[in-house]
Amino acid sequence: MLPITGKTKLLGVIGHPVAHSLSPVMHNAALQAISSDYVYAAFPIAPADLPVAIEGLGASGVQGLSVTIPHKQAVMALLTQITETAQQVGAVNTLWRDGHGWQGTNTDVEGFLTPLLELKRDWSGGKAVVLGHGGAARAVVVGLIQLGCPEIIVVGRSPEKLAQFADSWTDQEIKQALQVLPWEELSEVIPQATLLINSTPVGMVPHPEQSPLDQCLVEKLPPTAIAYDLIYTPRPTKFLQQAQERGLVTIDGAEMLVQQGAAALKIWLQRDVPVDVMRQALLHHLEKSA
Repeated sequence: MLPITGKTKLLGVIGHPVAHSLSPVMHNAALQAISSDYVYAAFPIAPADLPVAIEGLGASGVQGLSVTIPHKQAVMALLTQITETAQQVGAVNTLWRDGHGWQGTNTDVEGFLTPLLELKRDWSGGKAVVLGHGGAARAVVVGLIQLGCPEIIVVGRSPEKLAQFADSWTDQEIKQALQVLPWEELSEVIPQATLLINSTPVGMVPHPEQSPLDQCLVEKLPPTAIAYDLIYTPRPTKFLQQAQERGLVTIDGAEMLVQQGAAALKIWLQRDVPVDVMRQALLHHLEKSA
């Protein structure tokens, strides 16, 4: 590891709280592996302090920032430019500076997509079912459109939030592909699902015994379906255990976390980064913490 000097450049993650973030584990492992004179730190920023913090971090010469809950939407008003992907999602998770100020994008979309693209499947006739209608589901929907998935069904328990989710999109391609359904109708669409994605927190530590689906619903999935859980702790989640017992291909949130982080680091460093090192550092940390 290079010594930290007056020339060392600073990257970091902002959130509230942020002490639990695993981004420093991944990013600092990668930076050390390529002998890059950067260090990545966590900055706890309360919502009321966000405007002055963004200005101050920029004035201090911070080169790039990851953005996590609860700032992904609020920070958008403080940026000079936002990518089309981030505008579609309605949230940013990665910032970098140019001569005019902070710019933002959303690498959650790329992080979500990368494990799916590696499967080399044809998605043009697929039907994706997304459990949940929060911020994570928004990145999933944008990713599914980029994947070429023609039918996207978002299922949730709150009729009001489902309606708001459906009405929030302005992109015509998304509006044409998207359908929202109440949870009670999930059993009708499960048998048609090419891809089933859990974007809810159900099954996350400290409740690893929970699953968003009953076993009888998992049994209705086609044998060629893919089960994708955005949760990365525990590994595997109860939901993915159920899918594995059915013999389905499964993906967990650890790879999405790694890939979105790698995409951000590429932006900041303007070079390829050691994704394998980031993955190994994350998985080693998760195993130690289990």
